[in-house]
Amino acid sequence: MEGEPVHSLHAEHFGAKGGGEPLVLLHGFGGTHKVWRAVIGALARKNEGLSILAYDLPGHGANLDAPGAGPPKRSAELIAADLKRRGIERFHLAGHSMGGAIASLIAFSKPDATASLTLVAPGGFGPEIDIETLKKFAAAKKDDELRESLSRMSGPRVEMTDDDIAPLVAMRRQPGQMDTLKRIADGMTRDGKQGCLPAEWLEKLSMPVNLIWGTADSILPYRQTENAPAHFALHTLDGAGHMLPEERPSEVAQVLVEAIR
Repeated sequence: MEGEPVHSLHAEHFGAKGGGEPLVLLHGFGGTHKVWRAVIGALARKNEGLSILAYDLPGHGANLDAPGAGPPKRSAELIAADLKRRGIERFHLAGHSMGGAIASLIAFSKPDATASLTLVAPGGFGPEIDIETLKKFAAAKKDDELRESLSRMSGPRVEMTDDDIAPLVAMRRQPGQMDTLKRIADGMTRDGKQGCLPAEWLEKLSMPVNLIWGTADSILPYRQTENAPAHFALHTLDGAGHMLPEERPSEVAQVLVEAIR
């Protein structure tokens, strides 16, 4: 918020340091920056000189104590302010699910700073959302509970690995994390519907925008791609569910590499 002290956020740095325009990665609700693990590995193989900043969203993991964390608008303000604090004047931006809605809000507010925008099954493109599954995910804290939730959120025959599950278990062990996830989940919808990003805002985005969506997404249905402006480049992943960074990391990475070029 205008005039308040900047709250320093934690972000993991990967790849080259200094120079160029970094790629900023924002995960979805209930996750950590480690959901991008396989995507980052694929990016390193495709673009060795790339600098990457992967944030824990405000209210999650290392940024659990971010002031006012919860609403996407507030998260966008905090991340934009942290990028400015780091001296990063221009960046490529990618977000998954709720992180996609936050990335969109950053791009709206900082269009000249956003070199490209990649939205991976983003929130805010339509009112439909499987909020009950997301609330169960928010309440899951044991290995088997998280596996069951992620199975519901993923495409057919997708199995999450121990490396996918372990960071989520560790994050949920932090004092206050479960209460914060519940609070954020409770604020996601009104009468079972999520808020939508204004169509006129989306139309005004002038940077290159890529939209990645799986046809088997049960959380945010693929038909919401119909609400995207015509100038967004749509990348359809047949048979993929909602958890695209884990399900289809190579394909997500390839879109990011092309966006950065």
